[in-house]
Amino acid sequence: MVRVLVTRPEPGASRTARRLRDMGFQPILLPLTETVAVDAGAVPDDAVAVAVTSANALRHAPKALIAALAALPCHAVGRRTAQAAREAGFVSVSEGSGDAEALADALAGSLSGKTIAYLCGRVRFATFEERLEAAAVHVRAVETYDTLALDYPDADIIDRLAGQPVEMVLLYSAKAAAAVRTLIERPELHDLFEKTRFLALSGRIAAALGDIFSERIHIAKKPDEEALLALLRQRR
Repeated sequence: MVRVLVTRPEPGASRTARRLRDMGFQPILLPLTETVAVDAGAVPDDAVAVAVTSANALRHAPKALIAALAALPCHAVGRRTAQAAREAGFVSVSEGSGDAEALADALAGSLSGKTIAYLCGRVRFATFEERLEAAAVHVRAVETYDTLALDYPDADIIDRLAGQPVEMVLLYSAKAAAAVRTLIERPELHDLFEKTRFLALSGRIAAALGDIFSERIHIAKKPDEEALLALLRQRR
């Protein structure tokens, strides 16, 4: 059975592990980041809409913040984020294709000159905001969570891997990709990743792993889990 290392934070890691088991893979959970709530600050009172590019932004948002924004149209980056928005209490939710840049382009035409509240994390890709600001959309970032790196002693990782090499690694973020690179560079762990193939959600995430692994990196056709797991099936 192909062993697949899952590096994303909980609760997504366990959800992915269940899907991998159903697909006939052996998941190994090693979350390399965790998300924690932060003080979200004030709600922009001139916002005409809400944008969300991560379900974590909704999961960590205070109830009072959601209540203050729930009547506004919510534009979610993809299916899972849209589902989280509905569960949080947003009444009108539109679902994007899963690509944050495409969501920014879609909003740019109709919201020029207006203000949107962007529920997000402290660690995020700047292009979404930059594209909207370039189109004269005023983006008010409301940070609800932070992403922190997790570290493990060599012995703990060897124990999780049962001392056996890993065939595949799923990479959901640039921060996790950079952490994987650091792990591989440790002398005690290097052999466990010598022939590993790395499956990344996007080119930006793959770049964080570094050129040294370029021949073993594969990038999903779309930046969502469905495409990433489809890639895994192909590379099995």
